[in-house]
Formats: sequence, C-alpha cells, structure tokens
Amino acid sequence: MKEQPYQPQSAGQRVSNANRARMLISCPDRPGIVAAVSQFLYEQGANIIQSDQYTMNPEGGMFFIRFEFDLADLEQRLPALQEDFAGISDRFSMRWSIFRASRRKRIAVFVSKEDHCLLELLWQWQAGDLDAEISMVISNHNDMRGLVESFGIPYHHIPVTPETKAEAERQQLELTAGKADLVVLARYMQIITPKFIERFPNRIINIHHSFLPAFVGGKPYQQAYDRGVKLIGATAHYVTEELDGGPIIEQDVQRVSHREDVHELKRIGRHIERTVLARAIKWHVEDRLLVYQNKTVVFV
Repeated sequence: MKEQPYQPQSAGQRVSNANRARMLISCPDRPGIVAAVSQFLYEQGANIIQSDQYTMNPEGGMFFIRFEFDLADLEQRLPALQEDFAGISDRFSMRWSIFRASRRKRIAVFVSKEDHCLLELLWQWQAGDLDAEISMVISNHNDMRGLVESFGIPYHHIPVTPETKAEAERQQLELTAGKADLVVLARYMQIITPKFIERFPNRIINIHHSFLPAFVGGKPYQQAYDRGVKLIGATAHYVTEELDGGPIIEQDVQRVSHREDVHELKRIGRHIERTVLARAIKWHVEDRLLVYQNKTVVFV
C-alpha cells in the first residue's frame, strides 16, 4: 500500500474558527480608545472573546491593543466592517489590521544543512499545534528532500554561490510569490538581500544562535566559548537590512559552565533554537505581534 503524506490535525479547529477575527491596533495613547473600539464591535453584533492592551506611556506614548472576536457571517461582512471602522481609525490616528482566524498563513521555510529547527516545525505542524500551512521548503542543499517530501510538502533545491546569488533569489521570489505569507529562516545560512526583505516587511523570521545583541554574525558559539560565557541562548527576530538587528520576538537561555566545549554548546543550543523559533512563529501566525520602531509587542 502506498504511504499517504502527513496531514495536519487542525481542520476541525479551522471550521470552528470560521466566524472569528483578530484585530491589531497601534495608535497614540489617549482616553476612549478601548471604549470606542468595543462599542463599534458591539454595534456590529460581534462578541469579544479576548482583549489585551499595553501602553508605553499614558502621557503621550503609544497604545497597543489586540481584540479577538466572533461575528456571524464574518467572511461576507468583513469588507463592510473594515470600511465602517475607518471613521474610528481616523479619529484616533490608528494603524490597524483585521485577520480572519480561519485563514491559515502560508509559510515558506528556508533551510541549509541543519535540520533541528525544520523538524520542530514539521512536528508541530503535524500535531496541529502550529495552525499554519507549510507551503514549501527551499534549501541551498538537497540533503533534506526525502524528509520534507515524506510530509507531502514541496521541496525546492536552489544552490547559492556568490556568482549565482542574484539568480537564486530571483527563483526564490518567483516560488514564494502569492504562495507565502511568512518566510522562516530555519538555520538558513545565507544573507537575505534588501530586495527580498522589501517583499516581506516584518514577515521574515530568523533564528539566531545567540542571545542578541551578543555575538552577532557568524560562529556565535565559538565566540561564546572564547568569551567564557555562563549563559548561552537563541533569538528569534524579524529580518531587516541590519544583520541580526531586527525586532526581537522571543529569546531563551540555558546556563553552561567551563566544562562545555564548542561542540557541547552547539548541542545545548540546538534545543533552545528550535523552541524559541517555534514560539515566535506560533505568535506570528496567531496575530499576536505588533512592531513599533525596532521592538515588538507580544500579546501572549
């Protein structure tokens, strides 16, 4: 019997979320913001399921809020709701977005030779813990083709050399056009160009194998070993033109000692990397992140 490709287990959840939406708002802080949005949703017949908010400074700072709500016939009513909300957004100078919870974000995963971060995402996707669609895996090596295709996910091998980098990126952009809402660099050991970043603003997540801002760039475990650190960590961040300098989404650390060599630091670090990256992606696909300047507000 021919083995069937894996399928995620969250289809039932997507059906139950058919009328659920998420609204993310950032604006200058002032009285009446929560009341105005809540009253608007009430008048639309929406039922607010969850509300989280954060203010940088009540006197002249920025205000951030996330609403999750249910609204009957959401798909049909959403365009009119967005149009009607413009009056409130203009009054409060809001930057805002509304997302349908049932519309699963499509992820393009970029990898090189290390598989631990990719495996974590595949396992979480298979278990239904990552409510997204892994639409493709793109790699500059062919090593993981069999693994990825066993999950029924398309695998694209695009070699990258200094001479072919521009053509490789052209192929990557062609493959992801209209098929990826988020790009994940799961230990993809290549520099992403400004042209590519411009196509996915605040929609490229990288895992860096150190606790940024310490040890940016290459060989951070060797840098950590040479410095004799007692904590190592990993950082998931949005990609910007500044190398390893984008808005940080999630970090974690583990204590080490003088007894661990570089190989052991890497072994310990792999576990931190995979969990940190998976959490950051989960928050992004669940619309729990707002970016302001070079920081993130994370509603968890």
